[in-house]
Amino acid sequence: MAKTVDQFVDAIIASGTYQPLDRIYVTNKVLGFVGDADAIDAKSDDLLDVLDALLETAVKNGKIEDSQTDKDILEAQLTDLMTPTPANVNTTFWNKYNNSPEEATDYFYDLSRKNDYIKTRAIAKNIVFDAPTDFGDLEITINLSKPEKDPKAIAAARNQKTNTYPLSQLAIENEGYLGRLGYPARSNHRVIRMTLGGEPWGFQYSPYAYFSEHAIFLLAAHRPMAITQRTFTNLLEIVHTFPHYFVGSNADLPIVGGSMLAQDHYQGGRHQFPMMKAPVARKVTLPGFDDVDAGIVKWPMSTIRLTGDAPDSLINAANLIAESWKQYSDETVDVRAYTDGERHHTVTPIAYRKGDKFVLDIVLRDNQTSKQYPDGIFHPHQDVQHIKKENIGLIEVMGRAILPARLKTEMQDVKKYVLDQPNEMKDYHKAWADDLKANNDFTADNADQLIDQAIGKVFARVLQDAGVFKQTADGEAAFDRFIGQLK
Repeated sequence: MAKTVDQFVDAIIASGTYQPLDRIYVTNKVLGFVGDADAIDAKSDDLLDVLDALLETAVKNGKIEDSQTDKDILEAQLTDLMTPTPANVNTTFWNKYNNSPEEATDYFYDLSRKNDYIKTRAIAKNIVFDAPTDFGDLEITINLSKPEKDPKAIAAARNQKTNTYPLSQLAIENEGYLGRLGYPARSNHRVIRMTLGGEPWGFQYSPYAYFSEHAIFLLAAHRPMAITQRTFTNLLEIVHTFPHYFVGSNADLPIVGGSMLAQDHYQGGRHQFPMMKAPVARKVTLPGFDDVDAGIVKWPMSTIRLTGDAPDSLINAANLIAESWKQYSDETVDVRAYTDGERHHTVTPIAYRKGDKFVLDIVLRDNQTSKQYPDGIFHPHQDVQHIKKENIGLIEVMGRAILPARLKTEMQDVKKYVLDQPNEMKDYHKAWADDLKANNDFTADNADQLIDQAIGKVFARVLQDAGVFKQTADGEAAFDRFIGQLK
């Protein structure tokens, strides 16, 4: 027997999913997936290297095609062997929760990493750095972890029958799904069942995490995103259940919302974002909510922070703001609730704990477009779209930029340009690069740092563009008018 199979079977037995007496069964199961493995050895003892060797063996033995889709499906099937059943995972999770919420999430997070559901190797490729701005240090990430589309899968998909199961990548039915061309393998995927607001929900981790313990809470039923009073209730219930996590919801409208509006879900995790560190710039009064501390946050996006120890009061205050904002217009600052019967206003809410207090940050959003700003009036404007053009969703609202992979190579060409070296810099970076050259003394030693800082300033501008009430005298006066009419 090859070292590869022995190593992998050892890992399965060590996981506790199977007992040592089951070794022959497990070995035959692995060999059934990969075929004869006598000639293949792993290059190291690392489990992911062992998996790579098994996939190579399966290709060599004709068990799978040499395509990324087939490899992903087989890898998930193999790691499923070391993953407890859904019922077992849920039982263990909630038993550990009785000891402490952190013990439960530590268990589930560790399992999701060990069985390679969370793609740790891919995530490690991401470029991450902090950038100082007037609003504190913003977090910049260039996302290199999500795999590129497989050309073979794209070609084969033309002849593939339409498949509507699972309905989306956020459907709870993804748990254990084999996968197919153009759709991820989920044999090793597990979901923790829980109840929110009297409805069944699921809790899982994101395979390509954007931050520490990046969690997703998803409704079991198939219902589109909607920000209602139920949203605020659910968010506070989650941080009551998991006080060491934050949780937030993308907005429920295009342009200002996330990329998956068809399935109600939230995102959370164990991370303190820059917005959560931002101070309250000035306090405000909400009539009828004496037990809620309210204030406007010193943040480029228009944010009202509600703090208190009575969840019901926070929920009602948040709902008052959200419902009032849906109907609110102020033409003097281009704020319009409706045009031609189309609603433009919603909010991005975020919940977390500060000691014994509950906090709800309510970010006002407006998805209008215009001739001057066809992508969105309160969206990254054209002069910063060379860095960031995509929607500003929940994670970016809180101060963590998710920038496209193209910037990794494009910024190297910008560096060469500012150092007067031969380059193939994209034309859409030229105006920005010329401004950088005019205002900085670039050297080979400082170019990377200065460009990183400049990217951070662009991201701060992106957030300012997305803010409905600008941080000017007129903008602050307009924000006060909105606060003043809340009743």
